Amino acid sequence: MDKPSGPTSHDVVARVRRALGEKRAGHTGTLDPFATGLLVVLLGRATRIARFVEQREKGYLAVARLGMRTTTDDATGDPVTGDPAPVSDARLTEALTELAGQLEQVPPVFSARQVGGQRSYKLARQGTPPELPARAITVHALELIGRDGADITFRTVVSPGTYVRAMARDLGEMLGTGAHLTALRRESIGTLRVEDAIPLDQLDARAAILPPLAMVSHLPQHEVDAEGAIAIGHGRPVAATERVALDTRVALVQSGRLLAIGERVDDWLRPRVVLEDA
Repeated sequence: MDKPSGPTSHDVVARVRRALGEKRAGHTGTLDPFATGLLVVLLGRATRIARFVEQREKGYLAVARLGMRTTTDDATGDPVTGDPAPVSDARLTEALTELAGQLEQVPPVFSARQVGGQRSYKLARQGTPPELPARAITVHALELIGRDGADITFRTVVSPGTYVRAMARDLGEMLGTGAHLTALRRESIGTLRVEDAIPLDQLDARAAILPPLAMVSHLPQHEVDAEGAIAIGHGRPVAATERVALDTRVALVQSGRLLAIGERVDDWLRPRVVLEDA
């Protein structure tokens, strides 16, 4: 789906269920209400492969505004601190370079992180924002697209679990001005592109639904015959080939259909998540 600004990710899933008559549907990779762009919605048994989609790197186009930090690290929060002092282009480029690579990132307090069995954002709304531990992330790519005064437009590709609004916050801290995110559009999840997504007002376009195999194109594939498909449907392993390394996740397929996600164990490919029963 190409999510517009306004509805929550849960709202989009509810619209999909109603429009397509699907009882089972779920999204992978939450987009905040103000954000737009690619939201993958899995249908039926394809919901079983959600974690394999969530583990893929994601690409975003974002706008950060220098000069003010907010409680949520984006434009929906209340102003906290800031300094409208000018920042040179050279210093901005230097700071963006420091934001790329393998980093430790503290999630926003207004996030869905669990703290003592409660969501962090709920504690923050109660006036007791928690101290969240930093998490290892990878910023695979970070490119400055343009600058209009205090507004910095950049494109980035990040590892799962990365908060782009926290990147804007950290950029402001590095520059000493404060900063918050004012716009965010998800452009990609792995090889999936927002240009190929369905707008919210075209939900009845069932022909545009992708097969489950397209969601896991990053995994190696192992083709099985009819006998192997029956075994996989019963949860039984099939013989591995030398091309599949030990402990490797693999898509078990037959004639372009994703039957299961398996794992190489010894000389066998053992189904871990089965989509099609025998």
